[in-house]
Amino acid sequence: MTSPLALLGGTPAVTVPEPHFTWPPIGDSAKNAVLRQLDQSVSIYNRSGVIEHLEDELSRYHGVTHAVLTSSGTAALHSMYAACGLGTGDEVIVPAYTFFATVTPLLHVGAVPVLADCDETGNLDPKDVTQRITSQTTAVVVTHMWGSPADMTRLKAVADEHGVILLEDASHAHGAVIDGNHVGTFGHAAAFSMNGPKPLSAGEGGFVLTDDDEIYFRVLLHGQYNKRCRSELPDDHPLYRYAATGTGLKHRIHPLAASLALAQLEHLDSYLEGRAIIAANLCEQLAELPGITVPELPPGVRSSWYGLPLRYCAEELDGLPVERLVEALHAEGCHEVDRPGSTCPLNLLPLFQDPELILPAYRDRLSYAPGDYPVAEAVHHATLKLPVWHRKEDMPLVDSYIEAFRKVTGRHQDLQG
Repeated sequence: MTSPLALLGGTPAVTVPEPHFTWPPIGDSAKNAVLRQLDQSVSIYNRSGVIEHLEDELSRYHGVTHAVLTSSGTAALHSMYAACGLGTGDEVIVPAYTFFATVTPLLHVGAVPVLADCDETGNLDPKDVTQRITSQTTAVVVTHMWGSPADMTRLKAVADEHGVILLEDASHAHGAVIDGNHVGTFGHAAAFSMNGPKPLSAGEGGFVLTDDDEIYFRVLLHGQYNKRCRSELPDDHPLYRYAATGTGLKHRIHPLAASLALAQLEHLDSYLEGRAIIAANLCEQLAELPGITVPELPPGVRSSWYGLPLRYCAEELDGLPVERLVEALHAEGCHEVDRPGSTCPLNLLPLFQDPELILPAYRDRLSYAPGDYPVAEAVHHATLKLPVWHRKEDMPLVDSYIEAFRKVTGRHQDLQG
């Protein structure tokens, strides 16, 4: 009998031409904002114009005192770590399962990243964090994988109990909420990326949030030297004499990027409301299929749905390898089905196994290996990721993706052998 699966000669379930998902949405308001900024200024050295406007709006949106824009999320993390005084000899507990840029800036301030395993959601496991705290532990860094918040209540309790700094890398989670509080407001400071596909996009950019004046001043000194430091640090502050040079790094965002982000921020909540509706539909339909486990949010939690992580259980499809499943889904036209690559357990990357050739100062300081973080490695191996659309007009495409999953899982026996 001929199989209906596209991989075996059948008709694909998804026939809409690519691309199936693009981000950010660029409408007339965003285009006009960038064009207006071109006429006003393409370089801003102080806290004025679109820089001031966007920082004020980010502070207001999150309910924090200070927001500082940066050129990228990596730069935001670097400035945050430096501003918190993390350095040589400090152990910083970080997720084993994250994008590596959560951790790499620590290698440029001299701190030692101590990887901790995740739980079944893919987020940092509070129990494993507790087990890795030593007398040298200075901070814990939390991510919110694919936009779904980590268990901040328990993680904050752990940090408070041990007297260590709690920091957030909220690069996936703009607008995500826990019990009415925005992600990025639970620790001493938070860093966000505004890279192209992030829920709040500047094309390229980032920002740091904090209520702490000293962290704020030091973020400025780290990457916003001269005019910003001279105008924003009190002139009687002990660090004011460094205002002209700061640390010598330039992490300023480009005004055109800031203008795009400002236009996007106005629509962020409506985008997330649309994503929530489509994510709920995807989860409801896909949960019925064998081999597919969908994420579940606790009460009072809103995800940004940067991605929809699906967990594949091969045992429910007679041991069908995940690679074969993905091959079949791609053949059905589901080109947005992704197996995350560079976002992986950090112990699988050479930089964290043997960094000496590229970072000689870390000789004998990092020696992670495959197998060190079994939960993270299992989650990573079994994760398929979908984008989460946000418009009603996307629903026919979403339905065709669901049909493709139903078709492939329902005929998985055809893919054996």
